Amino acid sequence: MPISWIIFIGIAVVSFIVQQSLQSKFKKYSKIPLSNGMTGRDVAMQMLHDNGIYDVQVTSTQGHLTDHYNPANKTVNLSESVYASNSVAAAAVAAHECGHAVQHAHAYAPLTLRSKLVPAVNFASQWMQWLLLAGIIMVHSFPQLLLAGIVLFAMTTVFSFVTLPVEINASKRALVWLSSAGITNSYNHNQAEDALRSAAYTYVVAALGSLATLVYYIMIFMGRRD
Repeated sequence: MPISWIIFIGIAVVSFIVQQSLQSKFKKYSKIPLSNGMTGRDVAMQMLHDNGIYDVQVTSTQGHLTDHYNPANKTVNLSESVYASNSVAAAAVAAHECGHAVQHAHAYAPLTLRSKLVPAVNFASQWMQWLLLAGIIMVHSFPQLLLAGIVLFAMTTVFSFVTLPVEINASKRALVWLSSAGITNSYNHNQAEDALRSAAYTYVVAALGSLATLVYYIMIFMGRRD
């Protein structure tokens, strides 16, 4: 079996394990309530205000683990299972997303860079699959197509690696605040940290998977499949 396929299979297996671990831990910690009874929305609002941020809205969005911060309209969007829940998991996720809002307020460099890359990545995502497919089919007669696809795919790979410090820093800000604000205590703080650590692993695996795929396409372009 070519080494490239071994790498792909390995990353796919690790990705599956990490995703299952995240789902399992979120489900587990979603059953553990905060002692103060604060919901995800309450936690988000307090963290924003404690950091002097009053122009960011906290909204509820459909889906499971669809939580995100939108810097374009300054909204912290919490999934339904986080917004109204008073669990440790909800507090951790809400604080993490507010960590992005704090990054935005302080012009955190990696977040600024990621935001600037979004238009290019959106463009790349629309075209790279077609260019890569056509490029592989016509690699001997028209290799420029594959090269164009590789360039676009490289943009998404760069984006995935730029995302890493953004997510890790947001979790760090969240955990520091959760502890200092007394939202978590000596018993459940480790649980919040464990949940956010598992979430961070998904970004690491995604970045490594993107890099491995990029290298594979480059090897095809160079005429070496193994």
